[in-house]
Amino acid sequence: MFDLKWIRENPDALDRSLARRGAEAASAAILRLDTERRGVQTRLQEMQNRRNAASKEIGKAMGEGRANEAEALKQEVGNLKAAVQEAELAERDLSAAMKALLEELPNILDADIPDGASEDDNTELRCVGALPEFAFPPREHFDIGEALGLMDFEIAGKLSGSRFVVLKGALARMERALSQFMLDVQTTENGYTEVSPPLLVRDDALYGTGQLPKFADDLFRTTQDHWLIPTAEVPLTNMVADQILDEAELPIRLTAHTSCFRAEAGAAGKDTRGMLRQHQFYKVEMVSIVHPDKSDEELERMTGCAEAVLQRLELPYRVVLLCSGDTGFAAAKTHDIEVWLPGQGTYREISSCSNTLDFQARRMKARFRPAGDSKGVAHVHTLNGSGVAVGRALIAVIENYQREDGSIGVPEALRPYMGGLEAIAADA
Repeated sequence: MFDLKWIRENPDALDRSLARRGAEAASAAILRLDTERRGVQTRLQEMQNRRNAASKEIGKAMGEGRANEAEALKQEVGNLKAAVQEAELAERDLSAAMKALLEELPNILDADIPDGASEDDNTELRCVGALPEFAFPPREHFDIGEALGLMDFEIAGKLSGSRFVVLKGALARMERALSQFMLDVQTTENGYTEVSPPLLVRDDALYGTGQLPKFADDLFRTTQDHWLIPTAEVPLTNMVADQILDEAELPIRLTAHTSCFRAEAGAAGKDTRGMLRQHQFYKVEMVSIVHPDKSDEELERMTGCAEAVLQRLELPYRVVLLCSGDTGFAAAKTHDIEVWLPGQGTYREISSCSNTLDFQARRMKARFRPAGDSKGVAHVHTLNGSGVAVGRALIAVIENYQREDGSIGVPEALRPYMGGLEAIAADA
């Protein structure tokens, strides 16, 4: 939720940021509504003051025998009561309309991100790792997994429909190994505190991180007014909702391995084969709650924490800075990490690390008290990133470590988590 005072003082900055996202200007509509609402609030206050004063005058007029004047005052109070009720209703309607406008506004973009309309306009920051060379045409993960008998989309379809998979044997074990490995990297090496959060949340949690109301169609909702989380970002970030932290508590760094659930409503026809885009998947998420002066620095740190996973797995990847048209609703700046998939012959996103500045904190009412200031408070800055998407990491391992005989090599970093197994074959 935006600060209305900031919009009043910076209407052009709001519209410029919206234009960079390819959205229409909004400041004029907001300011018109704001002016109308403040006018109603002023009239309401004036009528309430006059009603209170007239009520007091009634008793005085009665005591002094001015019956006609007292009756006139009573009539005035009655009329004011009805007018106040009407103005209060108008103010509530205008406030609701203002809230609806503000909560649809995306975050203000950082000035240093490139302009662009789509992922084609993103800026490559760095490439890490040599692309693998094969003496045979590399295959995609689903061809390899199905040939091994360890990846079954047909059974998953019978159980749940499209965009689900059943993993068996060594591939199921590798999926679990990846999760444990990632958590160990983020907790023992990078200073994140592991959390096991709920997978079901209420409206307020999704509103706080920006998924509601705009992206309700991308979510799964239960019949008892809970939502399945699309990412652990939601419960982790909301752990500081409605709180005033001490500055000494910052930074707070949290990580979680959870199932994630997404309707993929806007992805019809995209990645329909394989595991790249599913309704249910696992992810290790990172969330940071930091001092406003530290969020730029924290974004670089978080990106490095995600990169460390791919480096240890010896997977080639690149880091890109998202352009204005590809940056998410709640983000001011985002680094995507894209892993190389030989079967597709391209890089695909495996982690997205974003600085939301105070955008989520304002919606969640997450604040801190600066050191030495007993009265003042400020909003924290929040960041989130994948550390990394487990299913896509599994895909990347399968494709980058594939062998001509159909087996899959096990990255050295994963072998301790897989009982020393060095390769996955059909009988694994």
